[in-house]
Amino acid sequence: MRHARILASSKPVSPLILIVDDEPDLVATVDYNLRREGYTTRTATSGREALAAAIQSPVPDLVVLDLMLPDMPGTEVCRRLRVGDATRGLPILMLTAKGDEIDRVVGFEVGADDYVTKPFSVRELLLRIGAILRRSQQETSDASTVQFGRLSLDHDAHRVWVDGEEAALTALEFRLLGTFLSRRGRVQSRETLLSDVWGMSPEVTTRTVDTHVKRLREKLGPAGAYIETLRGVGYRFRDVPEDGGGDGDGSGGDHADDGDARGAAGARGGDLSGA
Repeated sequence: MRHARILASSKPVSPLILIVDDEPDLVATVDYNLRREGYTTRTATSGREALAAAIQSPVPDLVVLDLMLPDMPGTEVCRRLRVGDATRGLPILMLTAKGDEIDRVVGFEVGADDYVTKPFSVRELLLRIGAILRRSQQETSDASTVQFGRLSLDHDAHRVWVDGEEAALTALEFRLLGTFLSRRGRVQSRETLLSDVWGMSPEVTTRTVDTHVKRLREKLGPAGAYIETLRGVGYRFRDVPEDGGGDGDGSGGDHADDGDARGAAGARGGDLSGA
């Protein structure tokens, strides 16, 4: 659940951004530009400070998080925020000097909503923050709970169940599933998913989409068959469950993009398996 939604009545009108970085000059620059754009800000210079600041009232609307912090990696901060009841739906933008593809992919895997590398354009950073916040606000109009065949999704709790058993999804996987569910029966190209789920991050490749879809299918088990692969086009979420059809469709869908998924994993040396 996005916190701008649940705390709207008790928080200032302007969104609150938590800036986490151990470089004072960078914090001052980002803080100044965010305030000039009308945001309110809170700062932290270590992972422990960030975790404490993220649960202070009012809860932030978004976190700008550096990966290289003095006491713990930013990825660990992100993981802890994603499992906390009060912070699991908190949007996170990673801002870091680590720009290799594997670093970006791991960042998305642990739950980042976007990724900006240093040196960065302040204007681009502001645009990306605005885009993430708009997506968060748009989610407020979604129905709280969606039931589709064997699948149940609770937007407010940020939880998913298959046949009554909870499936542990990252924030990005949850958003990807929510996008599929809201567009049942409609073809989604990889480029469309990159734009709508990843926010048009230019560093992300279409193979990353394939890898995330494959992982999402695996985590959904029998409900993964609802996501169909259209060769050369993209993906489509079934418009009706068709649970009686057995596993045939699901296995066919998985095999259809196994090649892309293997290529993506190979390009990263298999590191994604531990993300």
